[in-house]
Amino acid sequence: MKLNARHLILDVMLASDAHVLSAREAILACRTFDISENSVRVALVRLSAEGLIEGAGRGSYRLATAARDLAGDIATWRQAEQRLRPWQKDWLVVFSAGLGRSDRTALNRRERALQMLGFRELDKGLHVRPNNIEKDVDAVRKRLHSLGLESDASVFSANDWAPAREKEMLKLWDIEALTRQYESVQIQLRAWMARASDLDPEVAARECFLLGGQAIRHVIFDPLLPEPLVNAKDRQAFVQTVREFDQLGHSIWRKLYDINE
Repeated sequence: MKLNARHLILDVMLASDAHVLSAREAILACRTFDISENSVRVALVRLSAEGLIEGAGRGSYRLATAARDLAGDIATWRQAEQRLRPWQKDWLVVFSAGLGRSDRTALNRRERALQMLGFRELDKGLHVRPNNIEKDVDAVRKRLHSLGLESDASVFSANDWAPAREKEMLKLWDIEALTRQYESVQIQLRAWMARASDLDPEVAARECFLLGGQAIRHVIFDPLLPEPLVNAKDRQAFVQTVREFDQLGHSIWRKLYDINE
């Protein structure tokens, strides 16, 4: 898989607990993926000019305000299930039909925010999900706004849907595919962890970064559906496996940095 310096630097920063990266660490990380030092330095300058990263001391960078809200939300993936509460059979609704679609940047942010919170489109501009996340609707609204949903969008809860409509709503998620994903990702990650110690340090760092990134993305975009729509134990086992893989990945990268001191 070919990565560019820009995306790799941002991904490594997002993976870091403090969202801070030294130029040396950026160069080493990119070298692991055959990206030249010159490309890294050009990417750092451009990311800084775009306001996505900023200086954090001599030779170090951190995510800037423009990227920090998204980073903060992504960083909470390990505790995602703590946001769940019992489902009372009501639904969260986002109505955005009145918002423009010509601004591609705003549209992409809107769609990303809705996807990250597990919303699905029922009708044009009408997105729904079970009301089982966050402590109340206001918390959901604030989180959607922080992720990029425009403040003009209406966010509310609703019940008393016609039975036929609710039946449509329940089909918006492919539950069987989601359950297969929980199982397949676990099998893949555990098989890799079983052989990780036999790999060359740079190979291990490269492979765990790619595999871990894909797995964490699955967690971030998991719709966190309530029971009985999904088996919560299957999801918990999946998330726990990703946590263990992430811890191993951090250990592998720390050792690689130490080797190259």
